[in-house]
Amino acid sequence: MNRIILQLFAVGICFAAGQALQCYKCKLGFFNLCITSTTTCESGELCFSGVGKAAGVLDITTKGCLKVAECNNTKEVNFPGTDPNSTLAYRMTKTCCAGDLCNAAPGLPGASALSMTLATVTALFVAYVV
Repeated sequence: MNRIILQLFAVGICFAAGQALQCYKCKLGFFNLCITSTTTCESGELCFSGVGKAAGVLDITTKGCLKVAECNNTKEVNFPGTDPNSTLAYRMTKTCCAGDLCNAAPGLPGASALSMTLATVTALFVAYVV
């Protein structure tokens, strides 16, 4: 019996290790508002959230999968021109994380804790009523 349980456990670990990372994807958002979908990362990629400023004033965001070597870097993108200092289009910092859907939208601080509390209270209420 223990042998069967051990074999099932080993098969489960193989399936868990073989699953690809799921991340939220948003090509471009403004003021922390981003229309997201989900995407599956390739091997060697992590989820990321990018936060930056366009033209020095407009808050922009992006999300998706990113190669590990490009994580946690700030990138400056310039418009073509003769003076690189005067043609900055935007500056963005991309921060990576390694869990499924870990690059959730930046909401209000404590929003995930609030959601978990609300879900718990709702579940207790439903269990009490039924």
